[in-house]
Amino acid sequence: MDKLRAIKLFVRLADVGSFTRVAEEINASKSMISKEITRLEDDIGARLLHRSTRNLQLTPVGEGYLQHCREILIKLADAESYVSSQQTMPKGRLRINAPMALGVLDLATLFAEFMKQYPDVELDIHLNDEPIDLIEQGFDLGFRVSSRLMDSSYIGRPLTQFTYKVCAARAYLDAHEKIQTPDDLAGHNCFIYSYFQGRSVWPLGEGVAVKGKLRVNSTPFMMECIKAGLGVGFIPSFVCRKMLAEGEVEEILPDAERPKLTLYALYPARHHLPPPLIKCVTFLQQWFQNQQKAL
Repeated sequence: MDKLRAIKLFVRLADVGSFTRVAEEINASKSMISKEITRLEDDIGARLLHRSTRNLQLTPVGEGYLQHCREILIKLADAESYVSSQQTMPKGRLRINAPMALGVLDLATLFAEFMKQYPDVELDIHLNDEPIDLIEQGFDLGFRVSSRLMDSSYIGRPLTQFTYKVCAARAYLDAHEKIQTPDDLAGHNCFIYSYFQGRSVWPLGEGVAVKGKLRVNSTPFMMECIKAGLGVGFIPSFVCRKMLAEGEVEEILPDAERPKLTLYALYPARHHLPPPLIKCVTFLQQWFQNQQKAL
């Protein structure tokens, strides 16, 4: 039995609570993972998990064993980080989660440059707008947009700031009532972004309730509908800047008060960070600084 492998499987099972999910992550069968855990239990002479068709539950012994296993894996990662840090070029794998629009519009260029500079770092990038738990999903790094500080279990490195813009096409504006104040939006076809925290309340001034005939989980998709003259959108500046610059859409209510948002590089707090992650975060900060200087 590969005991270290079994310990890693046990810890991951405790984190996600599902044989199916762990099997999918490592491209193995549930029966293989179950056998590995059974061998581990036989080796240490104690049951670690209560299994049922619906969920997994740690035994009291399993709870204590899990804590020790986490400490073992952290020390192993620290040892590997030390060796890697002694090398000129970092090596290893980074699992990264990023918003879809940001990934397509900016991060593709950024990480293309990163891969040229650090060819021995393997990137596993997942683009997804749905909020997820980075630790539970096994990500080393994520990108999050927020107007407030991050959860204390994570470290958040600020990269850049942006805001939202209210956008519409000239064709729409010519065919509908003028929009002179945020309250005027109540009478317009305002598109809703599914994962927006305010849902159908846009944070303009004291907040304005909107409604419309489109709800979608993709801001680039929404921008195409806005460009077609179908309605009004509340869009992150990095998504709409190209269409604004080229005159395909127009900004309305530019003077209305709205929140300033910060883009963070977010990663789990721990004592020692893998060298590839350190290099990546440093690269991210420098890249966004250079972008700001170029504007």
